[in-house]
Amino acid sequence: MIQWQKSSFSSGSDGASCVELASHDDKLLLRESDDPTQALALTRDGLAALLQQIRRDRP
Repeated sequence: MIQWQKSSFSSGSDGASCVELASHDDKLLLRESDDPTQALALTRDGLAALLQQIRRDRP
């Protein structure tokens, strides 16, 4: 069974819509809680690159 963890930023009034992360085999899984049927499987390096790109693109 996969154990999903909610983002620590998801505790506010919009807590139902959040990003969740899980580890499964050698991959990290990323999904939005409002559509739990869709998950993105990433390596640790892939997740780090994704987060760097998001930070770079953030206004």
